[in-house]
Amino acid sequence: MSIRTVLGDVQGDRLGATDYHEHLFQVTPLLPGDELVDEDISRMEATLLGSAAIDAMIDATPIGLGRNPAGLARISATTGMHIVATTGCHRRAHYTVTTWVPELTVSQLAQRMIDDVVTGMPVRDESRTCEPANHDGAPIRAGVLKVGIDYWSIDDLGRRVIEAIGVAHDHTGAPVMVHLEHGSASFEVLEALNAVGVGSNAVALAHVDRNPDPVLHAELASLGAFLGYDGPARHREHPDSVVLACMQEAIERGAGDRILIGGDVARSTRYVSAGGMPGLAYLPRRFVPRMREVLGTAATERILVDNPRTYLDRFADVERG
Repeated sequence: MSIRTVLGDVQGDRLGATDYHEHLFQVTPLLPGDELVDEDISRMEATLLGSAAIDAMIDATPIGLGRNPAGLARISATTGMHIVATTGCHRRAHYTVTTWVPELTVSQLAQRMIDDVVTGMPVRDESRTCEPANHDGAPIRAGVLKVGIDYWSIDDLGRRVIEAIGVAHDHTGAPVMVHLEHGSASFEVLEALNAVGVGSNAVALAHVDRNPDPVLHAELASLGAFLGYDGPARHREHPDSVVLACMQEAIERGAGDRILIGGDVARSTRYVSAGGMPGLAYLPRRFVPRMREVLGTAATERILVDNPRTYLDRFADVERG
């Protein structure tokens, strides 16, 4: 088994410390003026993250929101950062400009995801077929399937994407990331994914810590789901201490082998390389030392290294089907 990165498949023991949720390229009408489109700035920001002892990241930008596969590959090659790219779709609110994405059928969505994972992502996401991206003549492939759902709601688009993920996951074995709005509807989306053949142990629930309920998190982990903690530095919602205390209690309740940690900075105005703050490196420089102090070195290494490897290490030499 191996992990699918933008520069090819790597063995899990090569992944290292992993930030499970970031965006190096992203354009969405929900964040006007905060577009991530400058490759030089994104490369500098990834360099800062790497200098703070992070070896790998998932770029969680899905179809139609400014993905730049060739840019990801160049950044990975230049910085040495392992980057796992994402396919699938976000929630409908992100597609008021890229209106063709919500119009795709289940079959069309599934085929795009399968193509992204198996044969490679296109240079640009367009309604028509676009030429494939490549780096040094090799295809640039996605390694994660994504669906975004709204606050306590799985709308028609979300259900179509979930159904398509069922097809794509069956064909490729790729892991799944779910955007939870404010941490809501976690059990419901797991049930919907289970119904199309995606086991909970293949699913990471992003933003689960926006609802900092360690009892809930332990229950989700008991089903096999990975818990995406990406709330550090979001002090408008709650201080880092709340995230850390929730993580600590969730571990005490048995969820230690299911927690993932990420920054989800996702805005150019929050990139240090673009003159903003706190930057991608906030996670390893500010939050991870507190994890080590409170949780201990072994638990911290499990969250940074072992858990993301278990989540991502799902690709056989030949895809299924």
